[in-house]
Amino acid sequence: MADRDGNGFLWFLAGLGVGAVVGVLYAPRSGDEMRDVIRSKAQDGSERARQTARRAREQAGDWMDRGRDVLNQQKEQFRSAYEAGRQAYNETTAAGAEPPKNI
Repeated sequence: MADRDGNGFLWFLAGLGVGAVVGVLYAPRSGDEMRDVIRSKAQDGSERARQTARRAREQAGDWMDRGRDVLNQQKEQFRSAYEAGRQAYNETTAAGAEPPKNI
């Protein structure tokens, strides 16, 4: 069984070597050209990532603003309802009438 595992590893190394040789022989560009292409693609990817991050930040800011507006509206509605209920209670108790009882 140990022979079999060692043999498989040797075939793997042989395949790796053949792949590297074929890759070098059929490379479309020289090393300098390839490095320039890789550098250019990396810069493009970096710029695209910055733009995406900027858009995400702007969108998150918009969502925060909308959420803040909705929260403020809800707080104002709650205050209005509370004040209306308090005023109705005060009017009822000031008139000398008994406050309504819950059923």
